[in-house]
Amino acid sequence: MNAIVALCHFCELHGPRTLFCTEVLHSPLPQGAGSGDISGQNEQAEEEEGGIQMSSRIRSHSPAEGASADSSSPGPKKSDMCEASGCRSLAGGHPGYVSHDKETSIKYVSHQHPNHPQLFSIVRQACVRSLSCEVCPGREGPIFFGDEQHGFVFSHTFFIKDSLARGFQRWYSIITIMMDRIYLINSWPFLLGKIRGIIDELQGKALKVFEAEQFGCPQRAQRMNTAFTPFLHQRNGNAARSLTSLTNDENLWACLHTSFAWLLKACGSRLTEKLLEGAPTEDTLVQMEKLADLKEESEGWDGSEEEEKPSSQPDVVEGQELSKSSPETSLMPDCNSWNIAHRRLSVFRSLRHMRQVLGASAFRMLAWHVLMGNQVIWKARDMDLVQSAFDVLRTMLPIGCVRIIPYSDQYEEAYRCNFLGLSPHVQIPPHILSSEFAVLVEVRAATRSNLYPTLFDDEQSLNKYEFVVTSGSPVAADRVGPTILNKIEAALTNQNLSVDVVDQCLVCLKEEWMNKVKVLFKFTKVDSRPKEDTQKLLSILGAAEEDNVKLLKFWMTGLSKTYKSHLMSTVRSPTSSESRN
Repeated sequence: MNAIVALCHFCELHGPRTLFCTEVLHSPLPQGAGSGDISGQNEQAEEEEGGIQMSSRIRSHSPAEGASADSSSPGPKKSDMCEASGCRSLAGGHPGYVSHDKETSIKYVSHQHPNHPQLFSIVRQACVRSLSCEVCPGREGPIFFGDEQHGFVFSHTFFIKDSLARGFQRWYSIITIMMDRIYLINSWPFLLGKIRGIIDELQGKALKVFEAEQFGCPQRAQRMNTAFTPFLHQRNGNAARSLTSLTNDENLWACLHTSFAWLLKACGSRLTEKLLEGAPTEDTLVQMEKLADLKEESEGWDGSEEEEKPSSQPDVVEGQELSKSSPETSLMPDCNSWNIAHRRLSVFRSLRHMRQVLGASAFRMLAWHVLMGNQVIWKARDMDLVQSAFDVLRTMLPIGCVRIIPYSDQYEEAYRCNFLGLSPHVQIPPHILSSEFAVLVEVRAATRSNLYPTLFDDEQSLNKYEFVVTSGSPVAADRVGPTILNKIEAALTNQNLSVDVVDQCLVCLKEEWMNKVKVLFKFTKVDSRPKEDTQKLLSILGAAEEDNVKLLKFWMTGLSKTYKSHLMSTVRSPTSSESRN
């Protein structure tokens, strides 16, 4: 990550000062450090933190480096530094630190100030702003500021206990500077957690030293018993102590170098770019939203016991499933990866496979109910068979329209799931069996061998099962049905198309009809057009038939929250501007 991490301190004599910074070098070290890069007599320490192995070495000193007191250095003059090293991290002759990332050949260089004059100016300005005008409520905590010219800054201010300081504490900040505003904002949660950990460690060490000093010589009582001293005299006689003295850690700067270098490495590798061919599909947006929701839920469970749920209420999430036999929730695999990765016994491999096993009329009835959003119930002893059936059937629907309970010991209402797996002994309510909004597939033992031909060279074919598909509203053979169903059947019956090609056809068909859903959603829900105009629109979209309208209304429930919120915001913004005028 192209950024700089720095530790800053507010000195009572000189104001904000940069104590220690770590920067990334993708090219060879600057002149003065390249010739004598690593001195032979210096020690090498192999460090490994968070799975990242680095070689941390002492860099050879050169007069052009920030640690030098030479006038050509971009750092402050010696007269501006505290005599007690409160404004200095490394000693005058200290060469600094370098870590070599063996994977990427990137160097992480740490010293008191950046060597480049422009970088020094940027870090200096960020340091001043973080400890003066850019302050969060309470003076401790994270804040974001910056601009395109001087870079964007994530700053976290904090206090360190000091028994000799006014108020018994001194003010510090850790800042992260980079030019990419979007990347820095997206890294806010990561940076906040890691930097907060570094701060907690520093404050913990300083607190131990503070308590030990107060126990030996309480400063509060001594100050109260001392005659009033003019503030100016007190300031000059009480220069800031170094951070190594406040924490009693001689290896503090080496540890900070390791932490800052790892922070830059980890923050740069946690976000990767992915090339997308065109705009993301609705399935992609919904899947990203589900992953974000799962992450928030998992973070909410950390540190608290998970409440036990009644066995009669299996968990179900849109586009996801949670089986009672497995307490872990995970996104369902894509059909393309499933066809390769999941090699079970007696399972459906694809929609074409299912159509050949069930028969054309039974499959059409089942597919019609799936597309209409009706409840699809499978009763079987083989859980893997039921799971494979749902994995295949769900490919006809957008991810946002899928709600699965893979296997249950009792019937679940349709509002909880549109795919329900049941064991054979479960009783289904009579009104469900006669309902036109549900379809039942019963898997029974075949009464004669080789009932179905072996279509695939599987370990065990499906010829031992008999599939009975029933519904309160059977689909007539001569019924037109939704347009997408007819196109799906045409693709399945075309033997010139491979299974992979059929899968891509399904993706294209779903995206085509999701675009129609978007138009209808904006027309009816956002613009609130009259019914007559809606009928004209449906005719233009080629979806005026009853089954097509039902399908569009059901698929409308699968639209992503991102699209809905974006559409509502773009529609409302012109209205608000007109009202202001």
